[in-house]
Amino acid sequence: MNIIVLIKQVPNTSDVKLDPKTGNLIREGVEAIINPDDLHALETAITLKETYDATVTVLTMGPPQAIDALSEAMGMGADQGVLLSDRAFAGADTWATSFTLGKAIQHIGEFDLILAGRQAIDGDTAQVGPQVADFLDLPQVTYVFDIEGVNADQIVVKRRLEDGYERIQCSLPALLTVIAGAKKPRYPLVSKLLLACRERAPIKVWNAADIGVTTAEIGLDGSLTHVIKTFAPKFERQGEFLEGSTSEVVHNLIARFKENKLI
Repeated sequence: MNIIVLIKQVPNTSDVKLDPKTGNLIREGVEAIINPDDLHALETAITLKETYDATVTVLTMGPPQAIDALSEAMGMGADQGVLLSDRAFAGADTWATSFTLGKAIQHIGEFDLILAGRQAIDGDTAQVGPQVADFLDLPQVTYVFDIEGVNADQIVVKRRLEDGYERIQCSLPALLTVIAGAKKPRYPLVSKLLLACRERAPIKVWNAADIGVTTAEIGLDGSLTHVIKTFAPKFERQGEFLEGSTSEVVHNLIARFKENKLI
């Protein structure tokens, strides 16, 4: 069984701030982490590996330092990693990102299952996983929190709903987007981290030419959407003192509540 896990290195958003002049995220000095939902996808893949003797390949797109995320994933138990790193990939929206990941998956070759986190904390779009499935013409199940069983051509999963869950049987190959389940992501082992950081570690770095795409199809040029401006909303508190007798203040206060449709 061959499993591909899509991960993303993101800034730890508890520390992120916006540049007031440019509107861009200030990434300098901010810790980079594997997207939390992707960690759950990775844990799911490694658990399947232990149960069904699977091979786990981790795929990410990003700058050269994203190789640290792949090393951490291999420290957790992944078998190999692929980093898509090229200046031409920069500025990609979810469409261009999904296209690039889809082409890379085709270049990797045969697979039975693709796992991805539900969404990334730096964008919160939850679009990349489903769009990759659409590009590869795969069945997909989102919000998966448990896998009950796998055989040669089918997988049975539980999909979270607001008031319960669905039990779904899906044909393979397929793509699943994963949320937190009963099992927490494991910590990387130091011994595996050391192996992942060596020169001969099974981590490949591919550029646009390696996966057979043109610059017009990827990155900013290949994006269908463009962010015009990013800004933090300004919150200004306004206060007003009501004067008069107690009955007058209460009457005016109730009138203001009704005026603002609070009662």
